[in-house]
Amino acid sequence: MTPEDEKWMREAIRLAKTKGTTPADTPIAAVIVRGGEIIAAETNRTQEDNDATAHAEICAFRAGGAKVGDMELRGATLYSTLQPCGMCTMASIWAKVGRIVYGAGRDDVHKMYFEDRNLDTVDFIRDAYRDDLNLEGGCLKDECAALYYGPDDDVPEDEQGNI
Repeated sequence: MTPEDEKWMREAIRLAKTKGTTPADTPIAAVIVRGGEIIAAETNRTQEDNDATAHAEICAFRAGGAKVGDMELRGATLYSTLQPCGMCTMASIWAKVGRIVYGAGRDDVHKMYFEDRNLDTVDFIRDAYRDDLNLEGGCLKDECAALYYGPDDDVPEDEQGNI
């Protein structure tokens, strides 16, 4: 990770905290940067929009595409406070970002944040036809993980989105 990566991840953490500071608030944020400037910065909006696809990354892709007038975001980096799920990773492939940098990974948080027991989003990147997309995790990992339920936390079933 570079100092630039930490700078943008800190912006994602700041944005995530605008949703609240407890895991129950689902404070997930994504920032898309290209050419040293933010082209989109969004939070998770699933509850607010009653939309299962309104993850922070998806919202950021929508906003970024609208801003630049193109669905392809080549040369951009997606920063996410949480390792993107399968849907968001596949959207990253289709949006053609060059890098995905995330904070907390699947081993740092409760299993409720991921849809599959065995499939890791790294598999999507490894198996993609594109060879120009890099996935890097662990940027400010501890700060990001502190936003979410931990691996051993007893999370009430009505708060678990993947069951």
